[in-house]
Amino acid sequence: MPPRRRTEPAAGRSAVAAWRADPADVRARRTAVRFTLEELADVAPGHTVEVRVPPDGAVQAVEGPRHTRGTPPNVVETDPQTWLELATGALTWDEAVGAGRVHASGERADLSGWLPLQATRHR
Repeated sequence: MPPRRRTEPAAGRSAVAAWRADPADVRARRTAVRFTLEELADVAPGHTVEVRVPPDGAVQAVEGPRHTRGTPPNVVETDPQTWLELATGALTWDEAVGAGRVHASGERADLSGWLPLQATRHR
């Protein structure tokens, strides 16, 4: 069963648009990050990779062995700006990893197959 959405898709898309217009808008950024993390969990359901975007949110995604305790074996962590650039297609996975803007550990921690997210592509 997919995770329960907490962000209405229309509100999430609106927050992404507001973040694009003003990246300094913290409220829009937080909503946009949560929405895009929920979108990732929808397109890549599972519990194998923990995606962390402190301080705005985290989600478990990607099919495979379920993680239940301790530090997950597959972790992706980045800042909100980088995450939203990845989610919207303004930045590629390889560019972000190469620049050290994404810290990914574990054999399943490559999210390039799911990013950018269709609902938020950069326009």
